Amino acid sequence: MYTLYYSQGACSVATQVVLNELQQAVNLIDVQQLDDFKTINPVGAVPTLIDGEKTLTEGAAILLHLLTKHENSLFPTHADARQKAIQDIMFANATMHPAYGRLFFLSQNINDEAIKQAVLNSAAESINQLWQVVENQLTKQRFLGGDSPSAADIMLSVYSRWGAYFPVDISFGEKTTQMLEAVQAMPSFKKADEAEQQQSSKAIASNL
Repeated sequence: MYTLYYSQGACSVATQVVLNELQQAVNLIDVQQLDDFKTINPVGAVPTLIDGEKTLTEGAAILLHLLTKHENSLFPTHADARQKAIQDIMFANATMHPAYGRLFFLSQNINDEAIKQAVLNSAAESINQLWQVVENQLTKQRFLGGDSPSAADIMLSVYSRWGAYFPVDISFGEKTTQMLEAVQAMPSFKKADEAEQQQSSKAIASNL
């Protein structure tokens, strides 16, 4: 069984969805309930995955480890298709994720409300440009990986929900909206959300 250190609603959701798709059992540990998480991952970031004696960090690296270890339909075997899948994962992890990360950083570190709104709007416009890139890729296929969801689709679907935390206008094209809705309707995605909600409820109950 794997052990996944997560934070509710964070990018660790994607790792949990992939584990569900791979039909792998996982023990969830909410890092918000720990005082010593940096002894496990010095960076203090989620996801962090324990696989036997290995402690794995960095979301994209964890997903690539899982996708190459277990047989699955999320990661193609043909060389060209696999390279495209890796490129899509890196786009999600290294381009889209940091773009949303700027929203969190700006919101937490700017006190002047007028200035904050202006820079949040600018950051949101950059995110909208990235979603247009996704829309363009979906003109001839339902998902980035083709006819079925890929790991990158799952990652992007997790990130897409973060805009709701901020007073900004983030828009998705028609094809992108269809892709996001299809991924979030997957049983493995719903199972991940439900598991985090259950863990949260248990934590609240234990603190009463």
